Amino acid sequence: MEIKIVERLRELMKEENLTQVRLAEQIGLKQNTISAWLAGKKEPCIASLWALADRFGVSVDYLIGRTEL
Repeated sequence: MEIKIVERLRELMKEENLTQVRLAEQIGLKQNTISAWLAGKKEPCIASLWALADRFGVSVDYLIGRTEL
């Protein structure tokens, strides 16, 4: 199974015209953390996945590519 965090996160951010800086502020992280995720240098920890899922109103399973919306 391919993990799709980067693809899904980019898609969700684009839908809301959301910058890395704004997303980081909203979930209590630094912009460079979001940047590292999007560049594929790091993966979010489970707490960050929960925060992202809550922020975008999706499931963690959706973020990682286990389910579709």
